[in-house]
Parts: sequence; structure tokens; C-alpha cells
Amino acid sequence: MDDAARFAVAVAVVRSCVCVRSAVKWPQQRTLSEELPMRRVWLVATALVLAAYASFAIVRPSLAAYPDRPIKLIVVFPPGGSSDSMARIVQHFVEAQLGQPVIIENRPGAGGVVGLEVLKKAAPDGYTIGMAGAGALVTDIDSRQASYDPRRDFTPITGIGSSPFLLTAAKSFDGRTLKDVIAIGRKRGASLIAHGGNGTLMHLTAEMFNQKAGTYFDLVPYRGMAPVLTDVMGGHVPLGILDPPTAKAAIDAGQISAIAITSKERFSILPSVPTMTEAGLPGFEATGWFGIMAPHGLPPDVASKLNAAFVAALKDPAIADKIRALGSEPMPMTSAEFRTYIDSEIAKWSAVSKAAATPPK
Repeated sequence: MDDAARFAVAVAVVRSCVCVRSAVKWPQQRTLSEELPMRRVWLVATALVLAAYASFAIVRPSLAAYPDRPIKLIVVFPPGGSSDSMARIVQHFVEAQLGQPVIIENRPGAGGVVGLEVLKKAAPDGYTIGMAGAGALVTDIDSRQASYDPRRDFTPITGIGSSPFLLTAAKSFDGRTLKDVIAIGRKRGASLIAHGGNGTLMHLTAEMFNQKAGTYFDLVPYRGMAPVLTDVMGGHVPLGILDPPTAKAAIDAGQISAIAITSKERFSILPSVPTMTEAGLPGFEATGWFGIMAPHGLPPDVASKLNAAFVAALKDPAIADKIRALGSEPMPMTSAEFRTYIDSEIAKWSAVSKAAATPPK
């Protein structure tokens, strides 16, 4: 039933009230003072029915008109990075879909936590949304000091792009295959793996490698992937966890070796690099990703409009090609699918974190 029909029902109800009131035959002995309370009841009931339906008719069109002003997209990383580039790739297509400007505001800090804390406090009206990465949404959820819980404080809209990780080796490293790496790593203290920082997905990927491969590599944190690449290229560290955009040029130039990639299938921009499963570690998958979030309490019809706009952008061939050129794969999802995916990622990485905190036997 649409709003016009609902209002017509309201009018009919009021008319019925009037008819029933008119049809009542009051005994002649009743005085005016006795009849006044009943008249007040009829008047109040009639006014409440009209007010309820009139307010509904006013509120509903305002939601249907969304959006009627610019939308702010908080990107939780600095300008110039892959996540910022991805946001700008989809920006203009989404603007065309929604008929309003999408204004990007970079709010970096603490690996994305700062921007998400800002997003949490925004009104859930669809005019402030955010683009965040997996690290700020799924790692150390039960132990860190962030003021939000992604399971209850946000409305997932859709994934945007995903990228796996690479186990890379210095040219001076003795091993050339994953089986070589595992054999070396099963000797305690024999070698180490550098990663992009404690608590990041690169760190947890290295932890999961030790757990699944039964290895004892020492894990060395760096401040991001760029210095990891520099030290692997220079032979200062034997192994490093990197992502394809960071590592591809060095791999193509023969400056480092790509041992295996952590995606389920071979990756489009590095088709010659085997997956972990192909190389001898079945079931090993780890992926970094970015997605669109909104504050908790976003009306479902607004969430649906946002989802439709971003998914349409990700399915556009030209935009998908641009995202792949950054070293990522588009990941369009429904809001429900994205929520399920986030929950599964939280469970997966929480288990890795807990196992890493348990002293080895």
C-alpha cells in the first residue's frame, strides 16, 4: 500500500467515526454536560488518526528522495595510496548513479581506526559513509582499544576491492620453492619473515603461515610494506610478506623471488606465481580488502540505494579494469553478503591471533 492509499484509509476511518457518532441515539434524559466527555473522545481519536497518517505521508517521501544533497565519503587512509585511488576510481560513476556529488575526505590514522571512529559518530542518514580496510575492521577486535565494534556499530554496504599477499624471498635466500621454505622454517631460529607491522593482516598472514606449515620463523615488524620490499631487495631480510602492487615491479625485474601467492586462484597481474595450495600448503588463503561502510542504524532503503550505486560501478568494465590495474580485484556484494564476509573474517583472524598468543609446546 502506497502513501496515498494509506492517507485515503485515514480519511475513510475519520468519516466512519463521524457516521457512527451521528448514528448514536443518546437517551433524551442525558444532559449536555454528560455528553461532552464522549464528544471529546471522538475528537481526540479523530485528530490522532489524522496526525499519524499525515506525518507518515510527510516522512516517507523524504526517504524516497534520498539523496537530495552531497554525500561525504570518509577514506581512512592518506591521499595517493591504493585505497584512496580506488575511491576516486568509483567516485564519479557513483555520483552519476545517485545524482549527487560524492565528496572524498581523507581521515588517516592508526591504520584506519581514526576514520572509522569519525564514521561511527556520524548521523545514520546516508550522507556520511566510509571506505575502510580489513585491518581496521577485522583484526584484534576483542583486544584492541578502538572505541567501535564493527559487528554492531556499522552498516556494511559492499566490498570494493581485494588483494592477496605474496611470500617473497631475497635472491640470496637458499630456497626457491614453498617446500624449500617450509623445510628451512621447521628448524627453530633458522630464518625470519618481515611484515608490514604488528596487528596488520600481513603480520597475521605470517602468523598463519607458521601455524599451518608447522614452521618457526621469527616475525619482524616493519612500518609498512615499502621498507619490507627495500630490505628483501637488498638481502637484509630473507623473506617478506608483500602485496602484488608493492612487489610486482621488483618481481618483474628479477630483484626478488615470488614464492607463492595467498589467493584461492592465481592472480591476474602475476599469473606465473603459484597459489599456496598449488605450491604445497592446501587451503591457505589470506586477502586484504576494502569496503564501504555506513553508521549503524542506516535505513534499509538508503543502504539499498548506496549498494546499488557502488555495485553498478564495480561491474562497469572500465572501472573494473582500473581497479585491477592497481593490483586488486573488484568485490561487489550485497549488504547481507558483505556483513557475512566481515563476520567470517573476524572469526578467522581472531583464531589466528589467539593461536599466536599461545606459547608453542
